[in-house]
Parts: sequence; C-alpha cells; structure tokens
Amino acid sequence: MPISIIIAVVVTLVIAVSITYFATVSKLKNDANSKIGNADAKAREIIDDALKTAETKKKEALLEVKEESIRTKNELEKETKERRAELQRYEKRVLSKEETLEKRSEAIEQREAAFTAKEDAIRQREAKVEELSKQRVQELERISGLTSEQAKDYLLKTVEDDVKHDTARLVKELENQAKEDADKKAKEYVVTAIQRCAADHVAETTISVVQLPSDEMKGRIIGREGRNIRTLETLTGVELIIDDTPEAVVLSGFDPIRREVARIALERLIVDGRIHPARIEEMVEKAQKEVESMIREEGEAAALEVGVHGIHPELIRLLGRMKFRTSYGQNALKHSIEVAQLSGLLAGEIGLDVRIAKRAGLLHDIGKSIDHDVEGSHIQIGVDLCRKYKESPTIINAVESHHGDVEPETLIACVVQAADTISAARPGARRETLETYTNRLKQLEDITNQFKGVDKSFAIQAGREIRVMVVPEQVSDDDMVLLARDISKQIEYELEYPGQIKVNVIRESRVTDYAK
Repeated sequence: MPISIIIAVVVTLVIAVSITYFATVSKLKNDANSKIGNADAKAREIIDDALKTAETKKKEALLEVKEESIRTKNELEKETKERRAELQRYEKRVLSKEETLEKRSEAIEQREAAFTAKEDAIRQREAKVEELSKQRVQELERISGLTSEQAKDYLLKTVEDDVKHDTARLVKELENQAKEDADKKAKEYVVTAIQRCAADHVAETTISVVQLPSDEMKGRIIGREGRNIRTLETLTGVELIIDDTPEAVVLSGFDPIRREVARIALERLIVDGRIHPARIEEMVEKAQKEVESMIREEGEAAALEVGVHGIHPELIRLLGRMKFRTSYGQNALKHSIEVAQLSGLLAGEIGLDVRIAKRAGLLHDIGKSIDHDVEGSHIQIGVDLCRKYKESPTIINAVESHHGDVEPETLIACVVQAADTISAARPGARRETLETYTNRLKQLEDITNQFKGVDKSFAIQAGREIRVMVVPEQVSDDDMVLLARDISKQIEYELEYPGQIKVNVIRESRVTDYAK
C-alpha cells in the first residue's frame, strides 16, 4: 500500500477522532450548562420559598409575642388592681383602728381625770374625818371629864368585870360537864366489870375446837415435814394449834367465816382419812361452797323469823354473812333480828306500818356484811346496797339515819333508831375489847395487802404473826427480805400493839399438769 494512502487514512482517523472528541465535549458542556441552569432555577425557587416561609414565621412569632405581651399586661393590670383594692382595705382597717384607739385614749384620759378627782375628794374626806375624830375625842373628854388614859383604865376595869363573869359561868359549865363525864365514866366502869365477868368471850369467838378420833390423827394432820398443816393454814388463813390437849385440835382466827371453812374441811378430812395437800385443797373448796350455802340459808331463816318477804336474794345472802360478823362482841345478825322485832313492836304501839318497820330494822346494819371489803362506813355501804337493790326511800332513810348522821324523814326511821339503841345498850350486849381486837387484826391484814406482789395475807396467833403469801413471778427470793422489812416498818408506823409481831413471807412456786 502506498505511504500516501496510509498517511491519508491516519490523518482521516485523527481528524475523525478530533471531530468526535470536540463534538462529545461540546455536547457534555451543553448538558452541563443546561443542568446548571436548571439547578440555579431550583435554587432560586427554594430560596424564594424559604424567604416566604421565614417571613411567615416571623409574622407568626411577632403575633405570638404581641399576644403574650398583651396577656401579661392584662394580668399585671389585674394583679395591680387587686393589690390596690387590698391596700385600700388595709388602709380602711388602719384608719378604723386609729379611730378606735383615739376613742379609747380619750376614754382613758376621761377616767384618769375622774380618778384624780375622786382621789382629791377622798383625801379631803380623810382630812375631814380625821378632824372630826379629833373633835369627837375632845368632846368626849370634855363631857366625861376623863382623859384618854383614864378612859382606857375605866374600859379595862369594865372588861375585867365582864371576863370575871364569863369565867364564873364557864367554870359552872365545866363543872356540869365534869359531872356528865363522871356519869359516863361510871357507866364505862360498869361495862368493864361486865367484860371481866365474861373473860372467856374472846376465846369463844376467836377459836373453834375440832374433836379427833384419836391422838394418832394429829400426826396425819401435821403430815410429813408439816406439809399438810401448812397447806391447810395457807388455804384457809386459820392457825391450827396442835398441843397436848387430848383428841382435839384448836382452830384460831379472827374471821369466823375462815374458821368455819377450816373446821368443816378438817372434819371431812378426818372422816375421809385421806389427808394430803391435793385432798386438802379439794375439801377446802367444798367447805367454802357449803359455807356459802349456809350463809344463804341463815339469811332466809332470819327473814322468815322476822316475817319480812320480798327481799332481793343478794340482800338475803348478805344478811346470812352477818351471822359471822360481830359488833363490839354482839352478833350482827342476831342484833339485826332483835332490832327488827323491836321496831315492829314500837311501830305497832304508835300505829305505824309494822311490816315496813321490821324490814327497815332487819336491813339497818346490812352494810356491816361487807364493810371490811368495801371502802366507807357501814351506813354509807348499807345505803348504797339498798339503792342498788331497789329498796324504798323509807328504808334507805332509816338505814342512813339510824346513827344520827342525817335527819330522819319518817317516824319509821325514828323507830329504827330507838330500837337499835335499845338492842345495843342493854347490859352485856356488847364488849369493846373484842371489837378492838378484831379491828386490829383486820388493819394488820390491810397493811400487808397494800404492798405490791402480795397475793393474800392472814393474821394468826391472835395477831402475833402475819403470814404473807406473795406472787412468785413478781417477788424474787431477794425481794422477800426487803418486803418483810418494809411490812415490819409499816406495821410499826401504823399500829399500836403489845409485844412484837412476826412477819412471815412465803413464796411458793407450783406447776400443774395432767396425765391423759
């Protein structure tokens, strides 16, 4: 192939390639320019939209700010108005208080002026009174012809004469009183003589004797190491005296109910033959029930004897308890029956209701049945009991006035008062010695019962010993020593007694279980 053709072909290819390149570049450039133009248009559109949106947001924000400012302004104006109204109210109150203070200040000034005027008037009156007093003294001295010293001497002499007269009258009254006291002492001497003639009265009313089938029974009653007799004394509060007296055991205690329970329990144990602590507890419990039944029967018998019906069952039971109560040595139940009979006789003589009189006489000392358990006098306790069990006002007044504590309101009360005096004042009816003795024993038990941890206490050996049962959970062995000492000191402080009193503190722990 010729070179010229080859060159022509090469040149042609170069030219074709160049034309193709430039055409392609031109086309790409045109496309790029077209795209750039489109992008600019879109950008301008976006910017315009953004400007419009920003303008809108700006306007909305301005509107919100304006609304918020308007709302804040309104709230401030409202709060300002309220503050102003409140300040006006405060201002009115202050003004009102100032006016009130001014008025009070004026009133105080007026009072001060009035007081000043009164003080001046009082001073003038005092000066005038003093002057008149001096004039009166001078006039009295002129009229009487005596000086002040002479008048004093005369007055003293007159008073001395009056005192002598009063002294003479007082001496006469004292002489009369001495005669009355002498008469009273004479009666006391008679009573003392009667007491000496009945020397065994205290023994008879504070001891009971239980007969034994043989002297061997004494050892069984005492038990191993004294456990039986100790159990019986602890449960009943009665002292058992086992001495050389043949076939007999003496029960000593000031409380007749305790003594009766101990007597019945001991007699049953002797008959049964089984004497040990468990059996003793069982018999004492049965004896207590029997004595309670006996008390009710005695009350019913007393009401039947007097002929009084319709008394509350509890009052009947309390009447029965009075069988075991003495007053100055006189049996309280027999005394009540006697007063009821006397009241009925007196009421019949003067035309009163015999039935009411007997009822009042029977119940007049009902308070004595529980006066050792309840605080207060037997009169007040009796009145409370009669009110509680719906007795009539006539009966209540008779009970309340039978010792003259209150005025009797009916003739029935006067009749009961007279019958009570007759029954109590007859020769030999009462003995002071026994009452004093039993009261001392009751006081002894009351003193010990008031200590913390004491379960129960019993005065035994005629008041020469006090046996104190304590609660084991509350009082330890060491506490027992201090408790005994404290009780002794309290007894020494509150009681007067001959000789000495033994304080015996007992602490017993017991556990019970059952085999099934």
